[in-house]
Amino acid sequence: MDDNKQDIIDNPFFTRGCCAVPGMYNMTDVYNPSCAKLDSYNWLKDITLSDKTVSSVFVEVRFKNSKKDFFKAFQSMKLEDGDVVAVESSPGHDIGIVALTGEAVKLQMEKKKYKVEDDQIKKVYRRARPSDIEKWVSSVEQEDETMFRTRVMASDLDLSMKINDVEYQGDGTKAIFYYTAEERVDFRELIKVLADSFKVRIEMRQIGARQESARLGGIGSCGREVCCATWLTNFTSVTTNNARTQQLSLNPSKLAGQCGKLKCCLNYENDMYLEALEEFPDHEVILKTKKGEAEYQKADVFKRIIWYSYINDYTSMMAIPLEEVKKVINMNSKGKMPEKLEIFAVTMEQKTDYSNGFDEEELNQFDEEFGNNNP
Repeated sequence: MDDNKQDIIDNPFFTRGCCAVPGMYNMTDVYNPSCAKLDSYNWLKDITLSDKTVSSVFVEVRFKNSKKDFFKAFQSMKLEDGDVVAVESSPGHDIGIVALTGEAVKLQMEKKKYKVEDDQIKKVYRRARPSDIEKWVSSVEQEDETMFRTRVMASDLDLSMKINDVEYQGDGTKAIFYYTAEERVDFRELIKVLADSFKVRIEMRQIGARQESARLGGIGSCGREVCCATWLTNFTSVTTNNARTQQLSLNPSKLAGQCGKLKCCLNYENDMYLEALEEFPDHEVILKTKKGEAEYQKADVFKRIIWYSYINDYTSMMAIPLEEVKKVINMNSKGKMPEKLEIFAVTMEQKTDYSNGFDEEELNQFDEEFGNNNP
């Protein structure tokens, strides 16, 4: 196998989220549910419909990156998951892979609040013919070179924009150029140059930093490939409150991901922490002893340990089990005080300053600038 062909197979963007490049003679490898990011699990596949039930004529079709849409098919087609189909586009037709069929499509459309209007929903023309596949593969092979050439053209025109990805339509008549830019860009001249160079219809789409990261991929601080490029399709807002809940140091350089926004993985364990923290006393509660009053410093949620220090001695911290803390609080509520907290502590340590020097106003500003409330 020549190096060029191997590069195409190794590039997940050419394979439309699959493990193998679409081609004339390896159609069985085009669809692999174990590796397709946009795959939808058809949990109604084995359900037999009654004779009176009219089967769904809608199918879900996936394309490159995060692009996926619903189409109307003729019942005589009897499409199955993984079929490569030619679908209606504007102009011409596009080539996609069927991701979901049957009654599950209706539920997916309801979930996404997709409005079904016969005069607007696009149609599936046919299963892709060999000539369609050949033209599709030819278009896919041009995307990488087109992207690099476009970057040079944008630089020559002194445009403050970054071309992240190029997606050719299946029939090769149209190309979508995805770009990021900090400010508004006048790319009218660039469109003229692109149309003259590539002889296709040009469409420019601006994307955010998170979408850019999902398209380019990369390795996260955890050592694994970033989630948005491998399996994550729905972004959820993240704020520094998630970090506070998980007792993390509020250091922007460590909390931000490759895209410059707060890491999406800050959401993964957040609900577990919130549930576990329901048993913990409020941070404002002061523990009263005959030796002096102590206030909250930090907590190890899953070891169920809370660190306290005396108000008049912040340098020394005591790790006290949650059950013992509750006992002290219960004693205080009855007007009683233990001799000292040291008798309850499992260990002691000197306080280290983990703060980043940010006050509340600066953290709120960080949330507005780097938070994941906006894509």
